[in-house]
Amino acid sequence: MWYHRLSHLQSRLQNLLKGGMTCQALQQPNFKSLFPVAIHWHHTASRSLNCVWQQLEDHFELQYADTVMRFDYVWLRDHCRSASCYNSKTHQRSLDTASVDLCIKPKIIRQEETTLFFTWPDGHVTRYELDWLMKNSYEGQKQKVIQPRILWNAEIYQQAQVPSIDFQSFLETNEGLKNFLQNFLLYGIAFVENVPATQEHTEKLAERISLIRETIYGRMWYFTSDFSRGDTAYTKLALDRHTDTTYFQEPCGIQVFHCLKHEGTGGRTLLVDGFYAAEQVLQKAPEQFELLSKVPLKHEYIENVGECHNHMIGVGPVLNIYPWNKELYLIRFSREKQNMISRQKSSSLQSCAPKRMLTYCQLICRTSSECRENHYIK
Repeated sequence: MWYHRLSHLQSRLQNLLKGGMTCQALQQPNFKSLFPVAIHWHHTASRSLNCVWQQLEDHFELQYADTVMRFDYVWLRDHCRSASCYNSKTHQRSLDTASVDLCIKPKIIRQEETTLFFTWPDGHVTRYELDWLMKNSYEGQKQKVIQPRILWNAEIYQQAQVPSIDFQSFLETNEGLKNFLQNFLLYGIAFVENVPATQEHTEKLAERISLIRETIYGRMWYFTSDFSRGDTAYTKLALDRHTDTTYFQEPCGIQVFHCLKHEGTGGRTLLVDGFYAAEQVLQKAPEQFELLSKVPLKHEYIENVGECHNHMIGVGPVLNIYPWNKELYLIRFSREKQNMISRQKSSSLQSCAPKRMLTYCQLICRTSSECRENHYIK
């Protein structure tokens, strides 16, 4: 088993894809109905842009693309993308944030087509593209899905007939890599066939995707049921549904498994979409979803076997969501590694956590959610 980070995976796919994915935007209330009629809105753009804005005392308000956005003036000045404030080659800011006046306000705001120009008290001019403001506003982020996914149970995944990628095509062509990344990002799993049964070839495959992460097990390692390490994975006991490295502060983003040799019976791979199970909880019991996304649990790994002495603790909720759009991005689920849930009278959320974990466990363990593969992963 090899652990492997997903740090630049999505950007690589975007470079390979000619087109992009579109996400359905949430409907927003009528902008003008939210404010008194007496407020004067600037209609300086062409009607096709549907853009109006208002300069208020402590912030700037903009309606664009049927979305109401509010920007703090300090934030706007701090995010200036002019050559003196931002290095476009390194994509890093040059402006000292501490030098920005907390009471700053623009002297003049004007618009030309799809660009807003802010003139600040010291004469500095900042230009903002309307699409850039939309993309980087809190209100715009609420409508945006960071990572589109296809949620699946056993039936959905089998009907999708997601193709595996040939090893040579994966290594040698952008098309093979693109198809692999599409499968992985949409479904959370992807398969490569005809990989030679060696660690060297498996390492080539992993490095084709991203950097290989160093762990307490090393970068690449073999494991079998010899209990050479203090983990259930090194025994003949069956492993229940779980996510790995929950005891890391930053659990691994992608794992690569390659069965090099198999003798005897057993060892089949069981796959479950935890995001699908989480969506079921959200739809059927939203209050339980909220608890699972708010209550932090401690996951612990204690190892004292041979020369290996490790004690690692990772803390976080079962379901990790982005706070601005409630999108799920990470699951920590391992009953084997989960430590004792403290019962505190002062925390109603903490006391409810065991029941909510049971609900999620039941959904995860439903046979209809399972996708079973042969013992080997090619």
